[in-house]
Amino acid sequence: MSSDVIGVEDVRAAAARLDGVAHRTPVITSRSLDAIVGSSVHLKAECLQRGGAFKFRGAYNKISSLSPDALGRGVIAYSSGNHAQAVAIAAGLLGSSATIVMPEDAPRAKLDATRGYGAEVVFYDRWSESREEIGARIAAERGLELVKPYDDPLVMAGQGTTALELLDDVDELDVLVVPVGGGGLIAGCATAAAALRPGIRVVGVEPEAADDTRRSLAAGERIHIELPRTIADGLQSSEPGELTFAVNRRLVHEVVTVGDDEIVDAMAFLFDRVKLVTEPSGAVGVAALLTGRVRAPGARIGVVISGGNVGVARFAELVGGR
Repeated sequence: MSSDVIGVEDVRAAAARLDGVAHRTPVITSRSLDAIVGSSVHLKAECLQRGGAFKFRGAYNKISSLSPDALGRGVIAYSSGNHAQAVAIAAGLLGSSATIVMPEDAPRAKLDATRGYGAEVVFYDRWSESREEIGARIAAERGLELVKPYDDPLVMAGQGTTALELLDDVDELDVLVVPVGGGGLIAGCATAAAALRPGIRVVGVEPEAADDTRRSLAAGERIHIELPRTIADGLQSSEPGELTFAVNRRLVHEVVTVGDDEIVDAMAFLFDRVKLVTEPSGAVGVAALLTGRVRAPGARIGVVISGGNVGVARFAELVGGR
């Protein structure tokens, strides 16, 4: 598989499609965080994106590229929540319909939001069934266009606009820290960063239990792990994508891991000191800084806060004791 899956020109084309549609999310700083880390930290708040996560960027870039006939037939996706909401919103904006394959234990807030955006939801058991097989079967039966959550060049390019904006807003970043699930966000962001800021260090962050990309990069090939159990449901991947891994093995310098308790501490810190509500998956980058897994004294560090889709009851359950 070639590593030239996408280029910065693809990310720029995605930015043009998203102009005026996606939010240009703010970059937020915190003197408290800077003091703890010993660096200048710049948080790209994708928790304030449409649908509450970066996923809207890739979903819209993909769906807006479909033919009128494909849009008329509708789209299908599989997701635990953020990609689901993004596909539902994008399909609605473009006059299409969305069917989403979601796990039965998906967070209630994400399920309710997905239905609220007009999507049909088909449930499956994430521990015994394959969402990929179910999605492919329904797509074939109904003639729907499959919108993959990460392993698609158009989706990856759309996600890369996150870094495109961050690098435009913050001069001379030295390090870029990005959450890693299937690898689409970091692949797109690393593509933009390598072109716009040669020499930048790109670091991915995974939950300790879901370190398939870390293991795969160390092995030089895609490694499959058992479906991980972690509070970071958006990062519960068992294996990197084929296309995303081709990019990430070339452009990502390191992947570090953080534990669930450390993720919750980061969520509490972001709420208390930065006034950002983040879901567990969105807080892993800050967790890596607070724990010292990512160190760059005196450097300028960009961190993608990938999402904020967490219900009030679940948020209170997680951070209430901190």
